Amino acid sequence: MSSGLLEDASFNQSPAFGDVDLFSADRPLADAAQRAGLDLANLSACGKDYGAATTFDLGRIANENPPRLHLVDGKGNRLDYVEFHPAYHAMMAKSIGHGIHASAHDGSDEPGPVSTRAVRLYLATQAESGHMCPVTMTHACIGALRSEPALLAKWLPRIQTRTYDPRPLPWWEKNGVTLGMGMTERQGGTDVRANITRAVAHGDHVEITGHKWFMSAPMCDAFLVLAQAEGGLTCYLMPRYRPDGSRNQIRFQRLKDKLGNKSNASSEVEFHGAYAERVGAEGAGVRTIIEMVNLTRLDCAIASAAQSRIALSQALNHIRNRSVFQRRLVDQPSMRATVADLALELEAQVALVFRLCRASERAHDDPAEAAYVRLLTPAAKFLVCKSTPQLVYESLECLGGNGYTEDLPLARYFRESPLNAIWEGSGNVMALDVLRAAGRHPDQAMATVSALAKTAAVAFDVRPLTETLAKVLQSGDAERRARFLCEGLAKIAALAALAEAKSDFATLYGDTRLTGAKFAQFGTADLGSAEQALVDRALAA
Repeated sequence: MSSGLLEDASFNQSPAFGDVDLFSADRPLADAAQRAGLDLANLSACGKDYGAATTFDLGRIANENPPRLHLVDGKGNRLDYVEFHPAYHAMMAKSIGHGIHASAHDGSDEPGPVSTRAVRLYLATQAESGHMCPVTMTHACIGALRSEPALLAKWLPRIQTRTYDPRPLPWWEKNGVTLGMGMTERQGGTDVRANITRAVAHGDHVEITGHKWFMSAPMCDAFLVLAQAEGGLTCYLMPRYRPDGSRNQIRFQRLKDKLGNKSNASSEVEFHGAYAERVGAEGAGVRTIIEMVNLTRLDCAIASAAQSRIALSQALNHIRNRSVFQRRLVDQPSMRATVADLALELEAQVALVFRLCRASERAHDDPAEAAYVRLLTPAAKFLVCKSTPQLVYESLECLGGNGYTEDLPLARYFRESPLNAIWEGSGNVMALDVLRAAGRHPDQAMATVSALAKTAAVAFDVRPLTETLAKVLQSGDAERRARFLCEGLAKIAALAALAEAKSDFATLYGDTRLTGAKFAQFGTADLGSAEQALVDRALAA
């Protein structure tokens, strides 16, 4: 005789997370969008699109079927072609259809273009992270191409379309294009000035010979690359096809076998006299790409916050529907304390990244906001991207052993979670960039910190921390303490962003994150009566 309990496989099981409006269910995000005056109805529609169970399934399938490299055909002819699963192409079509690749640059009358795009990026990342690589690179490359207006004018009409066209054709024959980048080499890594790839002038273009150690999304239609010219390190745009329609001399060597980010291809590549056109002044390669770097760093922070969000949503969906010892997990005091602490961290992540988006929108006309962007972009990337793996892990642990299996998406989220802290500069690079920004513009940096402290003061007294940061900055030991400076600055900025948003949790964030006596693990902070409010806001029913 069979047991009824054995027949009921759904007994005490949480439902799959899906068919949810990822925007409206996320109160910190929706509040940030409302403060910025964004089109909430449009973003809710986007949240439903990315929150659909079918969209989550596309993300799963794209990662279970990673890209394949085809170097040659059956007769030995070079192909240099990367084949992606249809699920990946479907995600790309969806995100380009939403304009995440270019909407901040298309001059539309959409309110808060940087913030609106950031919300869409945040929603799309929750469905699938890997395809965001070419999407964000296309967005960022537009910033660098502004250094060469004639080249931008030639490419921009096909960049700005909302049509995804993966066909391997010359860019001028396509309905839409994507852009990638190749900066780092084996011997230099982050130190791009150590690059040895060479560019030789040939009339109105150059031919590039050398290699790139990481070139992601290698089926993009063109790539921004750095190469040494006679005048020094220079930025170039290298199309997949030469002007005569023949394939450019871009030869893939292999695809990286990565910890995560499985849906996205990252290649090692050689250039054998590859055609390219200069972007910006010769010898000004680093200066040319700096806006591109800042845009991708901001996207890294936004995407990491999104990874924290989707992991926490999965955890909350589980603990609200799972009972242990005759009580729902969410009603167990220790579990509620843990997820409330995670939710508090996410409140700060969201407040900080969207404050940075608003500063980016105003930076062109406001020197104070420009200084904020310079100082806080690397600091925010440092704090948000480096805290996300722990947030994702703790969310995974909420599901127990099931969370550790490949049957659920938490394992994929966890493998993905370290990437953004590495991409476009790892933690030490971010910390040193904060030092450099402060050193180049000391008066503006101090004014920024003073303004942050003043804003934060309504919720928490940050003077002891700002005084300590100032002493370390002025000491001869600043480089060794760069991480301390970077994290301290980012936490003050996060607190200020919460205070500026009139968050009920700003003081709580200061009490639990900016005081000396704090423990390392989530769930150890005493959040008191705020626990339930944090949990309720984290995922609206």
